[in-house]
Amino acid sequence: MKYSGWPEPGELVVGKIDEIEDFGVFVDLDEYEGKRGLCHISEVASGWIKNVRDHVNEGQTVVAKVLDVDESAQQIDLSIKDVNDHQRKEKIQEWKNEQKADNWMELAFGEDLDDESYAAIANELLAEFGSMYDGFESAAIHGNDALEDVDLSGEEIDSIVQTARNNVSVPYVQVTGYVDLSCPESDGVDVIKEALQAAEGNGEVPDEIELEVTYVGSPEYRIQVQAPDYKTAEDALEESADRAAKVVEQHGGTGQFHRERSEDDE
Repeated sequence: MKYSGWPEPGELVVGKIDEIEDFGVFVDLDEYEGKRGLCHISEVASGWIKNVRDHVNEGQTVVAKVLDVDESAQQIDLSIKDVNDHQRKEKIQEWKNEQKADNWMELAFGEDLDDESYAAIANELLAEFGSMYDGFESAAIHGNDALEDVDLSGEEIDSIVQTARNNVSVPYVQVTGYVDLSCPESDGVDVIKEALQAAEGNGEVPDEIELEVTYVGSPEYRIQVQAPDYKTAEDALEESADRAAKVVEQHGGTGQFHRERSEDDE
């Protein structure tokens, strides 16, 4: 997606060097439709520059900082030297992600999607998530619920979710905890089974969470949770142990959650 407006001073932009002169280089901005910036030779690299071609090449993709924008003069002043390695890598990754999202838009809505419809959908994702990529990633993780506050039709939401789940590689984290369960009643074995079913969510665990409970050694059970982020995973882990503990406690038993495996079972 290319923006139709102008970049803001201080913004980092990705562009391709399309012309080199003795006084600096011209950069075609990949993210802005029909926009071209000038990086003066003094802003190409730190220190004295004898030959600008020793530092950049035509066709090279660069990350530059916007120094000034003069819309009336159709001029954008850039600096390449003011971008550090961390900023460069982060911006390039962001740019690559948006290129992926652009391809996903085509997969979701077809090659014949007109510019106006594309912009309407893209702007909704940008307003809600900050980027199209983050919108697709959230849709892959949370499904239709992720887009409930976005002003899109049900059909459009379904297309985004289906495309996201088929194409987005979702980052996951895994956490592990343990719960000790014991019940003194005569039907204690059945109570423990009920508690384990409760720990696993009784089939009501959200789609973005994978939860598994396994036997370690009486009275200890391992709970493993895989989720999109640590907070979600940690919350799901503690909620799982709490559900199990409540079941056995209702029958006069005890349930205790802990993070490390008991030494007796090592």
